[in-house]
Amino acid sequence: MNPRLDALQPYPFERWRSLIGAQSPCPDHTPIALSIGEPRHPTPRFIQDALCAHLNELAHYPQTLGTRGLREALAGWLEYRFHLPPLDPETEVLPTLGSREALFSITQTLLDPSAGERVVCPNPFYQIYEGATLLAGGHPYFVNADPAQAYRVDYSRVPESVWTHTRMVFVCSPGNPTGRVLSLEEWARLFTLSDRYGFTLVSDECYSEIYPLDGAPPLGGLEAAQHLGRSGYPRLLVMGSLSKRSNVPGLRSAFVAGDRDLLRRFALYRTYHGSAMNPAVQAASVAAWRDETHVQENRRLYQAKMTQFYDRVHPHLPLVRPHASFYYWVQVPGSDTDFARALYLKFNVAVLPGSYLARTAHGFNPGTGQVRIALVGSLEETGEAIGRLLDFLAHYPS
Repeated sequence: MNPRLDALQPYPFERWRSLIGAQSPCPDHTPIALSIGEPRHPTPRFIQDALCAHLNELAHYPQTLGTRGLREALAGWLEYRFHLPPLDPETEVLPTLGSREALFSITQTLLDPSAGERVVCPNPFYQIYEGATLLAGGHPYFVNADPAQAYRVDYSRVPESVWTHTRMVFVCSPGNPTGRVLSLEEWARLFTLSDRYGFTLVSDECYSEIYPLDGAPPLGGLEAAQHLGRSGYPRLLVMGSLSKRSNVPGLRSAFVAGDRDLLRRFALYRTYHGSAMNPAVQAASVAAWRDETHVQENRRLYQAKMTQFYDRVHPHLPLVRPHASFYYWVQVPGSDTDFARALYLKFNVAVLPGSYLARTAHGFNPGTGQVRIALVGSLEETGEAIGRLLDFLAHYPS
């Protein structure tokens, strides 16, 4: 048995189930799950049609690199969305089976399991960063997001002794759970550190397309590199996904793009890992990446819910509008676990305790006293959840 498995902490949703235990919520209310970031808007019909129209291709083994058509669609979308010069679809983009799989497997590719290398992670964070690091034989180093600086991750706090042993830095922008987007200046600082110490930046950008209609599209890593004259995207890999953008989390379709030398090695790993995308999924993915109309409608629905939630809840809880994503990262009275448990048991509304999404680092857990609220359901369900939350807050100790 792999002894590194013993280093893994329970996943946040497993901890949530343990928190509730055998207790049942009030039967007067239907369940509303605001705890998991699973989009529940309808999958666009044209994506379903493209999937069904290519089911006959299941008779063939897919290639790890994917079809030329898929790689061209990915390159074309990246060029359009992030104002990039032409990408080489043969060497600078690679399809993956969702961003989770890609984040995990790139860590196994980049880390030397015998070297005890460091991986710098934001805190709070997407839990795959830690698990992938531990199973690859690395050691995570957490950098706390500072609420006093709008949840900025201050990399100047990382000591030289850590940087000299760092092989990877996970970047999440827009951030999960805070929704914060890195500025060009922050990217410039990270690129300078990467040049100095030789580590790879792995940018998780799966929320890049969930942003306000009247707001600027979030800056991406490739776009920042282009602005700063970093030709060829040295030591930079960016990951994006259709799950949130196109409401197809079950499709498991994503990509990685950037440094061609790193992608060549990653493709080798994936050939043995067995990570080739289903041919019908590839066809559906091409259709999705080539259409923006459904993404704009998706954005409109999220903005309506985010605005409704802010307007009704902000007088009662201190809300900060995120730059992007469909989460509110909310400071609550008292313990985040007590708050989440009581809300669930009394009103059958599930939110995720913030301490489950972070680790104690440098003396404190930056998720303590926070909850993550995912506005993934319908507008009507969101309104119902808001009403229950307000009823709950009216009687909850402040």
